[in-house]
Amino acid sequence: MDNIDHFNLRSFDLNLMIAFDAMMQEMSVTKAAEKLRIGQSAMSHNLNTLRMLLADDLFVRVGQKMQPTAKARALAGPVRTALSQAQNALQATDCFDPTTAERVFRLGVTGEMEMILLPALLHHLQQQAPGIKLLSRPITADSVDMMVNTGEIEMAIGCKSQLQTGHFGEVLFNSEVACCFNADLVGLTAPISRDQYLASRHAVLSQTENVAGCVGAALQGLGIDLNVVLAAPDFMPLLAAARNTPVIATVPCRIATQYAPLFGLSYCPMPIDVAFPPVTMNWALWTDKDVGLVWLREQIRTVIASIAPDHEVLAAE
Repeated sequence: MDNIDHFNLRSFDLNLMIAFDAMMQEMSVTKAAEKLRIGQSAMSHNLNTLRMLLADDLFVRVGQKMQPTAKARALAGPVRTALSQAQNALQATDCFDPTTAERVFRLGVTGEMEMILLPALLHHLQQQAPGIKLLSRPITADSVDMMVNTGEIEMAIGCKSQLQTGHFGEVLFNSEVACCFNADLVGLTAPISRDQYLASRHAVLSQTENVAGCVGAALQGLGIDLNVVLAAPDFMPLLAAARNTPVIATVPCRIATQYAPLFGLSYCPMPIDVAFPPVTMNWALWTDKDVGLVWLREQIRTVIASIAPDHEVLAAE
């Protein structure tokens, strides 16, 4: 899209374009004034202002008729196109037909949602809206506010902390975690006890400089120190480590149920009751009424609801 010089346009009354177009259509000051429902003197004033701004007579009298100058003829097409586009924009109704829409949605997702939501959401959207594309970006507690505020992402999915004011948000589900491990390497079978968990070495998620990660930090609040030997910013390295090393990877339940079997890992509930913040979906106030995003948020709710809740997942294991 071409850059718009807002400063220069600000000094130009765009109503003059309407007066110019009316004059081009009517070739009469009187009839143009009637078309615009303004007085003839006001119409004459508009034309005089245009002549001064554009340094051209624009319309000259030839006998009994007004005729446009060469500059007026050159301006007529672009001005009418601009006014037509403005009218279409103002008269457009908010609508979104997913079956025909072609749009790229920019989503910010945490590592958990990247692995759990995106595959299921894409499958769902391909059936409901084949023209929709998803562009995902990783988010962290430190980056998410700026990414939403600058429009780099249209929604943030998976946050576990409160965003700044100026955002809407809702809880998608409450978060629970599970233990994943290679039974042959750690010498344990599911379910594991509290003592077995605390006596083991651990791999945890951490997106900060704290090697304890979010799980270790939560347990430290209970006066418990884990023996964390690996802290990584994504879940896949944790599962890969658990496959090859005698460690317990503590990950969200939905990740455990979907991905632990692919790594040949056993999984079970974490044997210590720890409350983790809920997983949320957030968006900026100014995108709240965007009909496409309203539709997409509903699709995300539908997909999340189709994934078994954590307590059902673990009960089935």
